[in-house]
Amino acid sequence: MLNFEDTNRKSKEAMDTVLKSYSDTAKGLQAIATEATEYSKKSFQDAVSHVETLSGARSFEAVFELQSGYVKSAYESFMAEATKLTEMYSDIAKSAYKPYDAPVAAATKATKPASVATSAAA
Repeated sequence: MLNFEDTNRKSKEAMDTVLKSYSDTAKGLQAIATEATEYSKKSFQDAVSHVETLSGARSFEAVFELQSGYVKSAYESFMAEATKLTEMYSDIAKSAYKPYDAPVAAATKATKPASVATSAAA
């Protein structure tokens, strides 16, 4: 027989899980947007500073050396930022899945046939 109290409680738990997951995801995406904005500002400031430095160069060799150094540092900075953002996206995925971890494990355990459950335990 259908128990409405259990059904209501399970529905409330499921909704709470979904809302927590969405909240964590939104916070993570906001952190990523903030990080990307800060990186863009810094990158732009570095580029402006580099152009000012280039304008004061006296020879082609100096320009080449300055440009080579800038390109190298810009690439290293970009790769560091890309790595950081990748880790942030990974953390979002992990935190979004975390509320579902226990219910999925319980559901998986409950739906395993007895022969599979006993062979897995052995």
